[in-house]
Amino acid sequence: MEQKIGKKATFHDSLQVRLVSDFEKSLAWYRDVLGCEVNYWGHAVRGGMKLILQQAKHPDDVRPNQASAKRDNYPTDWTGPDLGWDTFIHLDYNEFDSLVEEMRANGANIVLGPIEATHSNGMHFKNLYIQDPDGYTIVFG
Repeated sequence: MEQKIGKKATFHDSLQVRLVSDFEKSLAWYRDVLGCEVNYWGHAVRGGMKLILQQAKHPDDVRPNQASAKRDNYPTDWTGPDLGWDTFIHLDYNEFDSLVEEMRANGANIVLGPIEATHSNGMHFKNLYIQDPDGYTIVFG
């Protein structure tokens, strides 16, 4: 059965919901390490990065993403990440080095990087991987 769709609804903000093992500790980490504005609704916001943190019922409910399967059909020579990504945050390329300094100064758990490389199509990129207290991997690039 074919449906005729009129005007599509506009999507506004999208907030990723993240279960955490210790709500207070996570709020403090997102505030103090990432520099987010936080509140007791569980919102952690900095620019375009918007999360809702929620207290998990059980520690086993907190499940950061695992690494994805490799694939060879990306538009470049890249086959996919080696670590699981929970959030990818785009940065202005010229602000990357100051972000690295900020994360180091704030005590971020840097698990990979900074990485600087060039894809076979000539696209140059920089990435930094950090993990929050529950092991969620946040990639800046």
